Amino acid sequence: MSLIARLRAYAAEALGVAAHEAPGDDTHLAATALLVHVARADGILAPAESERLARLVRGRYAVSAEAADALIARAAAFDSETRDVASLVEMLPHEADAGERGRILAMAWSVAAADGNIDEFEEALVWRLGKLLGFDEAGIARARGEGVPGIALDPA
Repeated sequence: MSLIARLRAYAAEALGVAAHEAPGDDTHLAATALLVHVARADGILAPAESERLARLVRGRYAVSAEAADALIARAAAFDSETRDVASLVEMLPHEADAGERGRILAMAWSVAAADGNIDEFEEALVWRLGKLLGFDEAGIARARGEGVPGIALDPA
């Protein structure tokens, strides 16, 4: 049984929901778990970070607020069960292209900046995430600019 299958079964059991498979589900779950990890990086899940996370997930990976909430709950369980951001990156399917990886990185910057402050833990984590996703310094900086609140990445 793969790591994703084990974590999916754990989340389904812990949350009392049925595990389901949908196209892109692994990518969406892994990406959302990465965003949850970033939101929790400084030890404080600020309301602004939680709201930004929910909006991003609704805009990218879920068709409704309820589906977004369920995905975030599953992702939070995954994040709690994994060791670090590298383990979460390994959960991304190998098919995730550079465009999708770039969107994930930009969303991570957006979540980190949601409370108006990117502290040193968040910044170090998102830079490390960028490296793990295969980006160079310029690519990470470009994604940071794309993750600034108020642009297309942050659907209302």
